[in-house]
Amino acid sequence: MSATRRDTIEQLYGLIANEEDARVCKDIPEEACQEVPRNFFLILFSNVLTKLGDLLISPKTVLAWLMSAVGAPALVAWLVPIRESGSMVPQMVIAAWVRRKAVRKWFWTLGSFGQAISVAAMAASVWFLDGYAAGSGIVIALIVFSLSRGFCSVAMKDVQGKCIPKTRRGRLSGLASTIGGTATVVLTGLLFWDRGDPSLAFYTTLLLLAAGLWLIAGFLFANVEEYPGETGGGGNAINEAFRSLSLLRDDPPFRHFVITRALLLCSALASPYFVVLAQQEADIGWMLGVFLLASSLASSLSASFWGWAADTSSRRVIIRGAAMASGICLVVGLLALTLGPGFGGAWFYPIAFFVLSIAHAGVRLGRKTYLVDMAGGNKRTDYTAVSNTVIGLLLLVTGALTAAISLISDIAVILVLGLMGFAGMLSALRLEEVTED
Repeated sequence: MSATRRDTIEQLYGLIANEEDARVCKDIPEEACQEVPRNFFLILFSNVLTKLGDLLISPKTVLAWLMSAVGAPALVAWLVPIRESGSMVPQMVIAAWVRRKAVRKWFWTLGSFGQAISVAAMAASVWFLDGYAAGSGIVIALIVFSLSRGFCSVAMKDVQGKCIPKTRRGRLSGLASTIGGTATVVLTGLLFWDRGDPSLAFYTTLLLLAAGLWLIAGFLFANVEEYPGETGGGGNAINEAFRSLSLLRDDPPFRHFVITRALLLCSALASPYFVVLAQQEADIGWMLGVFLLASSLASSLSASFWGWAADTSSRRVIIRGAAMASGICLVVGLLALTLGPGFGGAWFYPIAFFVLSIAHAGVRLGRKTYLVDMAGGNKRTDYTAVSNTVIGLLLLVTGALTAAISLISDIAVILVLGLMGFAGMLSALRLEEVTED
């Protein structure tokens, strides 16, 4: 890299770091300090590209529409569980494999390439097949996609922990979400707004575009300068995976974090029920664009704030996000219960969804930063894998329970999730502080 280009990167990083000495190195190897500015932007842009890809293959919008369009509507119910839990549940086994390697960026790169191939396979299924053959092709590709994402999830936190200083990780995640959210707002307007009923060719093109984004992200991440770190777990991967579960028994701070994170699933699970209530008040085609825009704006407007705040205290970010999430769920649930679902008009639910999306961004970014900061070395990989595996299983269980409650009342689901979030906030108050010096 030329001296001029390196100086430019360091100046930009200095502006983001907001310090005269941009090379503040906390909790990373000394030799990695000089590579922080370059690694910061490589990881940043890799994350932005994958966030854009996530928009283009959203199981709640694009893939759900495709299932109906190809004639396999019964498979829609499997999309979100596979997308979320499929990447979490196997992570203990994945982590036992990753832990053996001193340099782990290649797992993220290969995971990104795997996601690109999976999304291209979805496009091929849509274009060359129809009916349940096409739907089954999408589901199989989504399984591979989720497994590939599991490699990225485990490797990202470890690489970030080795390459980015302790007080800069939150703003990295926040800035990536802000840029990705802003780009999502633009794409929502260009691709989905007032388009009517797009053709299969249009959505096939979107899938291929998303595949290209993951491909580019993989190449960018491969250029991260990662120095070798600790290795361990040379035994059988499955045995190592189950052995790592002992962390839940032997590590009280980590066990408390996992319990808190489980209770805060409310911020993710409540969103669809806001949409369900809104469907009763307005045309779904019109409202869908509004909800997409609300989600994108919430991410772009709040993520950097949450990120900077997490660098001061990720624990307080979790508490504030939990308070917002539980509060808006309880307010919406109680008002809908006492005044009826249609009390606030068509715009009430998108506004509430916007607030919930801001809260979810805070909870998500706070707990990610907290997890990276609370551990070092191989423990970081184990923490990530165990917590994600446990949460993935609990997500399936909680999703089934909320689905059962929804048979009685959607409002009841929102109230239950609000109470769950309130319990999560109380639990977060008892978390140890890990960010402040």
